Amino acid sequence: MTDLQIAKKVTLKPITEIAKKLGIDPEIIEMYGKDKAKLPLSCINRNRAKKSNLVLVSAISPTPAGEGKTTISIGLSEALNRLNKKTTVVLREPSLGPVFGIKGGATGGGYSQVLPLEDINLHFTGDFSAIEKAHNLLSAVIDNNVQSKTQSLGLDPRTITWKRVIDMNDRALRRIIVGLGGTTFGIPRETGFDITAASEIMAILCISKDLVDLKKRLGEIFIGYTYDKKPIFAKDLKVAGAMAALLKHAIKPNLVQTMEGNPAIIHGGPFANIAQGTNSVIGTLMGMTYSDYTVTEAGFGFDLGAEKFFDIKCQSANISPKVVVLTTTIRALKYHGGADLKSLAEPNVDALRQGLPNLEKHLENIKKFNVIPVIAINKFKSDTKEEIELIKDFAKIKNTRVAVANVWAKGGAGALKLAQHVIEVAEACETKFEPLYKWDMPIETKIERIAKKIYGAEHVDYNSTAKRQLTEIKALGLENLPICVAKTQKSLSDNPKLLGRPKDFIITVREIEIAAGAGFLIPITGNIMRMPGLPAHPASEGIDISNSGEISGLF
Repeated sequence: MTDLQIAKKVTLKPITEIAKKLGIDPEIIEMYGKDKAKLPLSCINRNRAKKSNLVLVSAISPTPAGEGKTTISIGLSEALNRLNKKTTVVLREPSLGPVFGIKGGATGGGYSQVLPLEDINLHFTGDFSAIEKAHNLLSAVIDNNVQSKTQSLGLDPRTITWKRVIDMNDRALRRIIVGLGGTTFGIPRETGFDITAASEIMAILCISKDLVDLKKRLGEIFIGYTYDKKPIFAKDLKVAGAMAALLKHAIKPNLVQTMEGNPAIIHGGPFANIAQGTNSVIGTLMGMTYSDYTVTEAGFGFDLGAEKFFDIKCQSANISPKVVVLTTTIRALKYHGGADLKSLAEPNVDALRQGLPNLEKHLENIKKFNVIPVIAINKFKSDTKEEIELIKDFAKIKNTRVAVANVWAKGGAGALKLAQHVIEVAEACETKFEPLYKWDMPIETKIERIAKKIYGAEHVDYNSTAKRQLTEIKALGLENLPICVAKTQKSLSDNPKLLGRPKDFIITVREIEIAAGAGFLIPITGNIMRMPGLPAHPASEGIDISNSGEISGLF
């Protein structure tokens, strides 16, 4: 059966029951139908949140086969609840681009899903739409000011870094010309579209502590320079208040449920190879306020999402995971060991053994943050006993806990051993994580630490554009911001073709973007795509709706 067919077998509980189970008065939640709701920010209690055991789910370097972090996160939360640990899973919201493109949704799979699947993957509570509108309001105000004869700030159109966004994979919008048509249509200039998940507004929403912090950060968005080299920010355009008004409801976390009727909070969805790649600080704190255990995830491999989770989100929000679950699949390790993508379902112990260094590096990276890892083998039908034992033997050598998680087929029942490991590690934890760097270090030092310690690079090189931007950033007084490296998720290096555990490579920073509102700098390496394209046969071809309103073909 498909994920959608399995999901339709479940009778959803009223969201008021889920709120009660979480410990929130149903009278104060904002209903979005019978099975979705928004939670008021007043529910967050930081003193209570400090008592929660935060569990981060990450993964080895991702492959086209998919590793299943979300499925593991949901299944682990189900298992912890089965072991009488009040647990909430906190996840990112799906983007429509991947849903209609090639990757699919982000609600888990099999018997380890969050529901209602269709609603969460298709519009949900309108958060992405609100972010898109707030972003494009700023875009419109920028172009309006450039053309204005009375209110112009003298913004040089050639320096404007702010684009527009849409929540769809549309490669034709990557580079466009606006302002054509004559004097009343604007000033012609080159710009483009990013996908909504790549918007700095998304990153800001997910790092903000409350509405006041959100509005302040929106005002700090860097736009460009005037003709006389004066920096211009969104606050100079007097638009931050209006943008915040559009995000009034989007800043509130969304409450839904798992297949086994446990609470799930889903909020925000920034990309991990461009932004911080994890759900909102507000959503995480909401889960921690009401749960003994809070399970959350960070996008792509540990080198991307999880490093940013620790160095940006955890330092900003003053939270600290007790344990990291490293999602691993036998298929992925065989791919990193040189096996062809089409043959990953075939037994291949040699390729698996060759792929183990990738797992080894990610384990080493977790320990650099002074956190104990637990390996979760996300089980597939094609996995053989010999292959599973090889990973277990490797884990024993590395003195690392490991468990097979069969959550797709069995839900929470398939992750009880994993959950027991998590409980034992979390309850024995008496330390706080150690960041990789301090924010007040020089920019080059921070980038170098990430590149050398996490990626395994030998050296960091900067091209002429990046060197010029380093000087500009220092002149703006933004050198104390943390680092959010934009890098391919397919490799520990900046070259997607270097699988496994590459060594003796150079990371090349070709430019550095300023995300002053989100509160970080973005060194860009390699060819990072902010507006994906559709494949030859997009998933949208198989999606339909019947005359009675039943959706089909969605996963």
